[in-house]
Amino acid sequence: MATQEEVLPLLAKCEEEEHVSSSSISSDDDESSRFWEEMKRVSFMAAPMVAITVCQYVVEVVSMMMVGHINGNKLSFSAVAIATSFAEATGFALLVIISLFSHFFTCIFGFWNLFQQAMAGALETLCGQNYGAEEYSKLGNYTCCAIITLMLVCVPISVVWIFIDRILLLFGQDPLICEAARIYCIYLIPALFGYAVLQSLVRYLQTQSMMFPMVLCSSVVLCLHIPVCWILVFKLGMGYVGAALAIGISYWFNVIGLGLYAYYSSACDKTRIVLSTEAFLCIGEFLHYAVPSGLMLCFEWWSSELLILLSGLLPNPRIETSVLSICHNFSTLLYFIPYAIGAAASTRVSNEVGAGNPKMAQNIVRVGLVLATANALVFSISLFLGRDIIGYAYSNEKEVVQYVAEIVPFLCLSVVAESLVGILSGITMGGGFQRIGVYVNLGAYYVVGAPIALLLGFSLHFGAKGFWLGILSGSILQAIVFTIGMALTDWNKEAIKAKERLVKESIKAHNEFA
Repeated sequence: MATQEEVLPLLAKCEEEEHVSSSSISSDDDESSRFWEEMKRVSFMAAPMVAITVCQYVVEVVSMMMVGHINGNKLSFSAVAIATSFAEATGFALLVIISLFSHFFTCIFGFWNLFQQAMAGALETLCGQNYGAEEYSKLGNYTCCAIITLMLVCVPISVVWIFIDRILLLFGQDPLICEAARIYCIYLIPALFGYAVLQSLVRYLQTQSMMFPMVLCSSVVLCLHIPVCWILVFKLGMGYVGAALAIGISYWFNVIGLGLYAYYSSACDKTRIVLSTEAFLCIGEFLHYAVPSGLMLCFEWWSSELLILLSGLLPNPRIETSVLSICHNFSTLLYFIPYAIGAAASTRVSNEVGAGNPKMAQNIVRVGLVLATANALVFSISLFLGRDIIGYAYSNEKEVVQYVAEIVPFLCLSVVAESLVGILSGITMGGGFQRIGVYVNLGAYYVVGAPIALLLGFSLHFGAKGFWLGILSGSILQAIVFTIGMALTDWNKEAIKAKERLVKESIKAHNEFA
């Protein structure tokens, strides 16, 4: 059993950090300088995160593009479009004519990838706060726990993918496309397991602000992915199967690169990832944050995918679905920057809360709001000025381009709302507020956003424009609630709660190994 003497040093350390926190900012000048210093720090962390996210995204897109250039590719391309959510972003015309249920499976596939990514987001809370509290050994334990848990999650997903043709047939999909999609998914299974490990390693390094190795690995892997994919698809004649294998190879190359860095780098000496009994003991606590993290992001993502799915029921679905998909793609692409800033802010907030510096955490929230506002203004204004031409990036049909131009003003408002949401969601992760985020996203998108979208789209005959107004209303409500929530957060209380949790973990660890 843990003794009082074993726990007292931790409590003493907490009290000392609290004293330092209360006296760390002594004047307005100091606070201003700290604000700009934090602005610089978050910006420097966010820039590499943009590069990392884009590189990982482009790996998927490159494989899709290779399949798109296979001679007589209609079946292959349709099958791959069914089997990958990233296919939407390529803008190929065939995506427009995929049937309603093809897009449904696109949502299913993307859901599992996103759910894994979001579950790994639990490490932003656990690793970030423990790193701030200088409990370095726990980072390795939590990361090992995340890898084990996510690998286990991959097993039932893989089984579903193996039999996905039968599921698609139940929805009346073409048998040939179903079989091709099944084969593609089977060869994509190695990528699924690689993605689970990759997301855990990314969070492990991110919470320690080790951005350079991730940028380097992602860039090198992307450069290797292009020739590897080309050789497998064209030179070896493997077609779309080669494209799936190339994604898996690239993910595992990335895992190997980051894994070697984490294992051999002296920078990771204190936080080394080691398989131990403690890693298994952390599974319950990891799931406590991981499941809400997954639901929080997936509720948001599924709302827009659901509306794109339902747009196939609108009059003139070819035009309506095309326009809605184009707007969704632009929104997704522009989300990379606030997502990266949110990841950087999440790291900083979790570090400072764990270190017992509530004023610094509050300062980071202000920095995040300023950066969100700047990002929103730049991109929404640019989008509005180019509203008459941006549709040509995806379609040559004037009707589609003009319809996109009509929706762009609402898309600009979405960019503003999602800039705030992207950054505040990251801070929510870092602060450990995932459970609150689940309820906010559920209410914003399914109690408010989706009903408004269906009312405007179907009953009032606004079509895709009405659907987007529904998405916009959900995003605005989400942004407002998150902003109010952050304004009302008592960071002193959150820092104390983090300290209490760390003490309880230490007592539990002593009891387990006594």
